[in-house]
Amino acid sequence: MRGITVFSGSAHRELAEEICQHLGLPLSPVDIRRFSNDCIQVQLLTSCREADVFFIQPICPPVQENLMELLQMLDAAKGSAAARLTAVIPHYAYARSDKKDAPRISIAGRLVADLLKTAGADRVIAMTLHSPQVHGFFSIPVDHLNALTTLARYYKGRGDLDNTVVVSPDLGNAKSAAKFARMLRLPVAAGSKQRLSDDHVVIEDIVGDVDGKDAIVLDDEIANAGTIIETLECLRRRNARRLSVACTHGLFTGKAIERLRAQADVDEIVATNTVPIPPEKRLPNMHVISIAPLLAEAIRRTHNGESISSMFEEEL
Repeated sequence: MRGITVFSGSAHRELAEEICQHLGLPLSPVDIRRFSNDCIQVQLLTSCREADVFFIQPICPPVQENLMELLQMLDAAKGSAAARLTAVIPHYAYARSDKKDAPRISIAGRLVADLLKTAGADRVIAMTLHSPQVHGFFSIPVDHLNALTTLARYYKGRGDLDNTVVVSPDLGNAKSAAKFARMLRLPVAAGSKQRLSDDHVVIEDIVGDVDGKDAIVLDDEIANAGTIIETLECLRRRNARRLSVACTHGLFTGKAIERLRAQADVDEIVATNTVPIPPEKRLPNMHVISIAPLLAEAIRRTHNGESISSMFEEEL
C-alpha cells in the first residue's frame, strides 16, 4: 500500500483542507457535476491505485446530495484499484434513525451503513454518533471519535469553573455529559425530557443540584434548538446563574438561530466544525472550535496501524 490520498466532496471542503494542512498533504481534486436530469456524477482527478484513500465528507444538509457524493466517490475509488477506502464522516445524519419506533418505517441508520459498505468503504471514522447502537449497524470497522476532550480544553482555558455544573438535556446523553464533567472535575445533572415531535420537546425538571450554579448545557447536536431552549427555561426556573451551551454538531436548522439569539442571558454557544457553519448562522456569542487536528491524527494513526483509542486516554 502506497501513501495517503485524501478526497473531499462539496459538503465541507474547508474542514478537509484544514485536515490536509495538519497532515502535510494536498487535497486531491474531485469533479462533481449535475446533469439536466438532476443526476450527480463524481470523477476523482488523481490516481489512487494501490493507495490508502480517505474521503472526508460529513453527511449534513443537503443530506441526500452529500451522501450520494460520498457513495459515488467510494465507488469510483473502488473501481480504480485503491488499496483501502476509509470514509471520514464527521457528522452521520441518519444516526437519529436508529430504531423502529413506529409501524412500517425504515431504520435508515443501518441502511446507510450498508450502502457505504456496498459502495466500497473498508473502514469508517465517525464523530459523536447520536446513539451508541448506530456503531453496531456497520459490518466494517468503525472508529468512533468524540469531541469531549476538545470541548473540555476550551472550557478549562476559559477561566474559573467554581460553582459550575454540567447539564445533559436528557438521560440519553447523560453518559457523555458525565464523562465531560469528570474531565473538568465538575458535578453533572440531567433533564427529564419527553419528545412530542421533531421540533417540540418538554423537559419537566432537571435531576441534580443546579440551583444558584453556573451551567454548561452539553448536547451532541443542536438542530432546531428546541431541546436546548427547553433546558435553558428549566434552568432559569431552578435559579441557575451563568448559562453556557456546548455541542459537537452545530447544525442550527430551521429557526434555531432566531431562538438562540433571543436567549439574552446565554453567555456563549460553543460548537465544533464537524459541519459548516456559515457566517449568517454565527452569533456574536458563538465560538466554533476546529476538530481538524483530531481527525488528522485519527487518519495518520489509521494509516500507520496505530491505536485510535489511546488518543482519548490522556488527562487534561
